[in-house]
Amino acid sequence: MNPRPVPRTALRTPRGNTVRTAPPSPDATEKRPPRRQRGADRRPRFAIAVTAAFFALLYLPVGVVVLFSFNSQKSLTVFDDVSLRWYSAFLRDDVLIDSLGMSLRVSLVAMAASLVLGVALALGLVRGRGRLGSFAGLVMLVPLITPEIVTGVAAMMLFKGLGITLSTTTVMLAEITFSISYVTVILRSRIAALNPEVEEAAMDLGATRRQALRLVTLSALLPGILASGVLIFALVFDDFVLAYFTTGVDPQPLSVRIYSAIRFGVQPTINAVGTLLLVGSIALIALALSIPRLFGRRGGLDLLPGK
Repeated sequence: MNPRPVPRTALRTPRGNTVRTAPPSPDATEKRPPRRQRGADRRPRFAIAVTAAFFALLYLPVGVVVLFSFNSQKSLTVFDDVSLRWYSAFLRDDVLIDSLGMSLRVSLVAMAASLVLGVALALGLVRGRGRLGSFAGLVMLVPLITPEIVTGVAAMMLFKGLGITLSTTTVMLAEITFSISYVTVILRSRIAALNPEVEEAAMDLGATRRQALRLVTLSALLPGILASGVLIFALVFDDFVLAYFTTGVDPQPLSVRIYSAIRFGVQPTINAVGTLLLVGSIALIALALSIPRLFGRRGGLDLLPGK
């Protein structure tokens, strides 16, 4: 059998002449993507360049601090040889060690107190009815969006107005007040996702309200509580603004002590301290994000986008 002829397309020119053209090849039509699709497949080179420049400006200074913390010489511009000299000098510095101990005490106290108050407040906000609960929920978001310097100045003026001498206690009180909102926001969504019928079933089986709260609700919230505690510890330990306005003369938190030291020139010991703080903060944040997975729960903290 003869092959079926391919139909041709007739085009008429302005002078009235007819020109017959062959239709486009099906293979060529399929292989050639639309213009919009070809544009979408292209990599946004400008966006990649801007992102790379952003991360370079953000992390290059940190990398320089880490690098020169291992410098064997006192120079902050010329790297000579790898050494742990400045880490050893930090461990022999009694002033910095005292400041480190104070920062650890403040962080532990703030973590414990904010967890107790934050869990209770989150339970009250979720289970509270009426306009008062909604208004209290909005008030809890104010510390998160208020500039920290405003909170620090307000706390200092409050302590001064009440005649309270600035000391370690005032730092703890200020950090606890600042940290409650974080715990409440993280746990509030967790509590709202719990099925209240599970707690009611426990009470139907003979458990009291306190036992149902302790054995059912708090057990389900345990991964979120632990993750919130680790996150609060890291935030308080690294905090500078609030500690600067509420601390006394001596001892001072480690962040404030470092700021006081660099005003008279950056010492290589500060590079070692900064590197240790960086490593500790990364480890704590990684632990906070991995705690829910260690308990067999999917996802991490609700502060992260997409969670």
